[in-house]
Amino acid sequence: MNIKSKSALISLLKLLAELIAVVMVLIVAFYGKGNTGNDRRSDGSLQKVLDAGQLVLGLDANFPPLSFTDSTGEIVGFDPDMFRVLCNRLGVRLVTRPVHWGHKQDALDEGTIDCIGSVSLQSPSARGMAMSEVYIKEDLVFMVPGNSRIMSVRDLKGKRIGVQNGASMQTAINRSVISKDVIFSVYDDNLEVLRQLKEGKLDAGLVDGTVAYYFMDASPERYFVLGDTLGEDELAIGFRKGDIDLRDKVQEVLSGMRFDGTLAVISKKWFGIDVTTIR
Repeated sequence: MNIKSKSALISLLKLLAELIAVVMVLIVAFYGKGNTGNDRRSDGSLQKVLDAGQLVLGLDANFPPLSFTDSTGEIVGFDPDMFRVLCNRLGVRLVTRPVHWGHKQDALDEGTIDCIGSVSLQSPSARGMAMSEVYIKEDLVFMVPGNSRIMSVRDLKGKRIGVQNGASMQTAINRSVISKDVIFSVYDDNLEVLRQLKEGKLDAGLVDGTVAYYFMDASPERYFVLGDTLGEDELAIGFRKGDIDLRDKVQEVLSGMRFDGTLAVISKKWFGIDVTTIR
């Protein structure tokens, strides 16, 4: 083979190598994109909300300061304020709807709500939902009357404890080492637990830290929180399992609200400090 033929062969091989490299890049880009879900076919959940012109948010109406009913019957709190801004940025109207916490999964599955706020990742129902990123973390705490002799978890043996039905507190106490040593009752919401505590029908209430401190600030009676906790509660937004488009868009808007400081402003209004964890 002469020099000219060798030169032509080398040029051809180089060209083939470049073509192979281009093809490999395209293959990697195509399948990499598929793996991240970027080329996933739309599930229509976001478009359904946009077409309806409203987003229906399910809430626990007795979970201050995240969501609770005020004297006028309106549901107010951190979650409604956060979603009101979010919906404004989506160009839709916010509709809030109270949900029985023990049946929140049913409300989603039946389509009466589009999503639900302040769902604990530790609750069994979270496994049946498409969950957003955690936006608030808090401790599960025991709250007792000011005149109580209960000073630690060790003192709870044989005592009456109240927890909310279907909430992370119920899961936590069932899994805890003290579950066999206490008498615990289940109630529809946190505020009912605290009402029972106030009336002396319970020795302690196991509630989210935010609820405990909000109640303590608002109540003329004296209460305190034990130093021992039953772990951390992580709150996120729950969506129907297949509603990934809506979940991802809500997450995107919340990230923008975190970046521009809007979430911090709303948090300080209700908690006094910025407790949000959205990245």
